[in-house]
Amino acid sequence: MAAGLGLEALIPFAAGHEIMRQGKSGLTLIGPISDMLFDQLIGAGCARGVRAAWVGNVITGTGYNFRRWVESGRLHIEDHSNLTLAMALKAAALGVPFLPVRSTLGSDLFTTNAALKRFTCPFSGDALAAVAAIHPDVVIIHVQRTDEYGNAHSWGNLGVTRDGCLAGRQVIITAEQIVSTDLITSDPNRVVTPNFRVSAVVHAPWGGHPSPVPGCYNRDHRAFIDYRDQSKTVTAFEGWLQRWVMEVRTLEDYQNLLGRDRIEGLRLKKHLYSEPVDYGY
Repeated sequence: MAAGLGLEALIPFAAGHEIMRQGKSGLTLIGPISDMLFDQLIGAGCARGVRAAWVGNVITGTGYNFRRWVESGRLHIEDHSNLTLAMALKAAALGVPFLPVRSTLGSDLFTTNAALKRFTCPFSGDALAAVAAIHPDVVIIHVQRTDEYGNAHSWGNLGVTRDGCLAGRQVIITAEQIVSTDLITSDPNRVVTPNFRVSAVVHAPWGGHPSPVPGCYNRDHRAFIDYRDQSKTVTAFEGWLQRWVMEVRTLEDYQNLLGRDRIEGLRLKKHLYSEPVDYGY
């Protein structure tokens, strides 16, 4: 399962929490930096492996569940750099078995990632590394808006979202808004993936919280700090999991738990609109 493909923004926390509530297990988590969603999924017992460049809490550093599971030997790790993970998804999106990179040649990633192989370029004779394609079974992304068919608009830092969607066998979209197809087709260049790649669309307002969703709400720094404090021990994490995931049945429950004042404090205070474009003919 691939998630968090927009790096620090647009992380599908609501979808991840539903996976925890449903008790899914045996997942291999795929993403560049993943933020604390992967740490939560690991602590909830949903994961058996991680293919990532970094796992933790983007504001405070350490992911305590990740560390506990790695040190206990319960989690298989395939180490990547941000570039090798991006190239692995790009290769899958292009339908090729691998893509070449140079940057890993001076690293020790070859000792922890069997999907990296040294080879000699048949054209230049240069030493290169081959990054094997990654085809996630499921890709989950959160976006600002989509129509009911999965024609989704997203903006801001998209990271490896486009390639991830093309690489995945199935794509699930959670969205702040469900809008008309006419609105989507008025700005076709902003569509992040073809709708025929999309298996499901979910209306999930605040579904990216506590990560920022450009144009909708800001990062909730308090949530990251609170999670750090409430995940230092297994017992503390179990309390966090019960309160913020297991006892939350609907999106309205989650927003009520946050509280109106906190939600209002995260709403945008200043709007910065892009320049409109003309698709006329």
